[in-house]
Amino acid sequence: MATVDIKDAKGASAGKAELNDAVYGIEPNMHVMHRTVLAQQNSWRQGTANTKTRSMVRGGGKKPWRQKGTGRARQGTIRAPQWRGGGVVFGPHTRHYDQKVNAKEVKLAMRSILSAKQAAGDIVVVKPFEMEKPSTKEAAAALAALGLSGTRVTLVIANDDVNTFLSFRNIPGVEILPVNNINAYDLVDNKKLVIQDSCLSYIEEVLA
Repeated sequence: MATVDIKDAKGASAGKAELNDAVYGIEPNMHVMHRTVLAQQNSWRQGTANTKTRSMVRGGGKKPWRQKGTGRARQGTIRAPQWRGGGVVFGPHTRHYDQKVNAKEVKLAMRSILSAKQAAGDIVVVKPFEMEKPSTKEAAAALAALGLSGTRVTLVIANDDVNTFLSFRNIPGVEILPVNNINAYDLVDNKKLVIQDSCLSYIEEVLA
């Protein structure tokens, strides 16, 4: 098992934490990581864009002029695509973009992301900040002490740590992620992944 330093809110060492190699030490599967993140992004698409084909546009039931003898090109309806106000060819229609990803693949993707982050030194383990009340000033000071000011950070916190959530939520570039809601996209979409040490056991229990 790999061992990492646990930092406190002042950036000082506050002990050691062991990381399970089954979660933080595997060979990252890049294909599954890409497939899972892409499926997650596609699931957010509304798919509500819609256009009308020539059969959906109102009107155009009468032939605009006779077939022969006018010198003009033959036309059957004024709702054909070449007419102003006509239907749209190959336009978008309402659909869903969901892609099926197996639960085992999702867990493998998250293990791969955590392993890649750990190998790159992009995981920071911290003690719970234990704020008596919400304070963005204290939160910003804690980030500065950890050397993470101005860095895109995902902060994994305990589900009931309300004060930490309220303190960090207004800081630009900081994404707060309750440990129950960990997912592939939020784990990978950052420069540094900060995890409270109290969340490590839950992550390992779910993913190992």
